[in-house]
Amino acid sequence: MKYIPGTHIVATLETKEIALLSTYEAFRAEADRLIAAYGLHNLGEVYHHFSPAGFTAVICLSESHLSVHTWPEFGKVNLDIYLSNHQRSNDGTVQAIYTALVLFFKAEILQQQNITR
Repeated sequence: MKYIPGTHIVATLETKEIALLSTYEAFRAEADRLIAAYGLHNLGEVYHHFSPAGFTAVICLSESHLSVHTWPEFGKVNLDIYLSNHQRSNDGTVQAIYTALVLFFKAEILQQQNITR
């Protein structure tokens, strides 16, 4: 078996859709949909709502992880998506999930780093 590095995308987004940043329910439904659609495996998750608004979420996947932290008071979202290529190539999957989440938040990309590791 040969080691193939995975793809890690770390980004800061900006949106005017403050309601999407305020509570995690809609994001949770979208994350669940994406995980199922791409055949990923959720091992556990933590969602936390901040007062008065905002949330953080970490989803542990057998392929690695997906995390998000929102700043509704600034209209900002921090995304972190990493998938390994242990069982199959997930490079396209990382990009597809990232693109879907940018569209979900109706966001503009302020910063993005793609890391192969």
